[in-house]
Amino acid sequence: MAKPRTVFICSSCGDETPRWQGQCPACGEWNTLSAYHPPAGARGRSRASSGSQAVATSTDLARIAAEETPRLSTGLAEFDRVLGGGLVPGSVTLIGGEPGIGKSTLLLQSGAALSASVPVLYATGEESVRQVGLRAQRLGVASAPMTLMAETAVEAILAESAAAHARALIVDSIQTMASASVESAAGSVSQLRECAARLVAQAKQSGMAVLLIGHVTKEGVIAGPRVLEHMVDSVLYFESDSGSRYRVIRAVKNRFGAANEIGVFAMDEQGLREVKNPSAIFLSRHDAPVPGSIVTVAREGTRQMLIEVQALVDASHATNPRRVAVGLEGNRVAMLLAVLHRHAGVALHAHDVFVNVVGGVRLGETAADLPVLAAALSSLEGHSLPQDLVCFGEVGLAGEIRPVPYGEERLREAAKHGFRRAVVPRANAPRRPVQGMHVTAVGRLAEAVAALR
Repeated sequence: MAKPRTVFICSSCGDETPRWQGQCPACGEWNTLSAYHPPAGARGRSRASSGSQAVATSTDLARIAAEETPRLSTGLAEFDRVLGGGLVPGSVTLIGGEPGIGKSTLLLQSGAALSASVPVLYATGEESVRQVGLRAQRLGVASAPMTLMAETAVEAILAESAAAHARALIVDSIQTMASASVESAAGSVSQLRECAARLVAQAKQSGMAVLLIGHVTKEGVIAGPRVLEHMVDSVLYFESDSGSRYRVIRAVKNRFGAANEIGVFAMDEQGLREVKNPSAIFLSRHDAPVPGSIVTVAREGTRQMLIEVQALVDASHATNPRRVAVGLEGNRVAMLLAVLHRHAGVALHAHDVFVNVVGGVRLGETAADLPVLAAALSSLEGHSLPQDLVCFGEVGLAGEIRPVPYGEERLREAAKHGFRRAVVPRANAPRRPVQGMHVTAVGRLAEAVAALR
């Protein structure tokens, strides 16, 4: 009898190594290697099946590209937006988020809407059927023709999905699933990899859309090996501030749509409710102009959103002044303050600087550079910026104001919300005037500071 093969998988990057060692040779993380025992005969079966599958499904690429694949609507326009227009048959989507943020609620609502047009199977490994039914009553979807089952054996779930001819399968959660061919506890690296592989294979062969719920670690990433994220087609993350009723779901990977697309929901007693105009959440109008506040137009996925950026600059009594950024990268804020000193003559080395993005959203694009400096300058000098002013632009180390993508679309979005003035990079100046808006184009940081004062 052949000796069972054992490999070690890094939970951080998914790399494999034949022996255990303290540090992963691929990503350099420590104590992230876990043993994985492939099921007996799995390699041989996979090679044989892959060969026959390639022969059986070989076809012309042009003919496949010309075929239109209808998507399945989840009943929630914001969720469909993040998915790229709806669920693609045969796709596998992984949804992660903190406990209680609304993952099960979202998929129960979506499953109920999907069941009106296609057979849906909801498999839960964390709750009983009665518990899911009680939540369905609270959400008002108890009458939906959706099949429920409380099961942790992935073989039983796949058998039931085939018997019910399910076109959509919801698994809550992947960490509770186990396969009889793997001798380890549910949630281990071996079980996660084997169960995910079986669900992905079934989805591709049958055309069934699979939605997986994944637990997250204290660092905020989906628990288990990173290879789990590589196996699926889409990875979505729930984001929310502590105590806030608003939820943002973001696509960090999507083979069938735009990455970094976001959908905004509000949690109430009837479940998750769509927010049609996210700018109304992130944009708070003050009764009177206040120092340290400015509005920018951020682009998330395919939509423009107006978001307020705030800064507080105060004299520091410590040896090392504080630089705190919430919703932005702290190192970039420190770099921007250095550029402000060098190229605009505004020194903040004796001040604490606190920067916050209102609404709990996180800005990852460089268009927020100029608004951050504008808010800091406003707070330092104690003067208020006009309430009908927006600005955006990337700031370079040489003091230049670089353009950002979709400049005209951002200006039109701001004009629709009543903004009448804008400070933008010179390369983003609109070719045609934006109705009702006066645009000031700047090329250097010193010009921007003069326009904002």
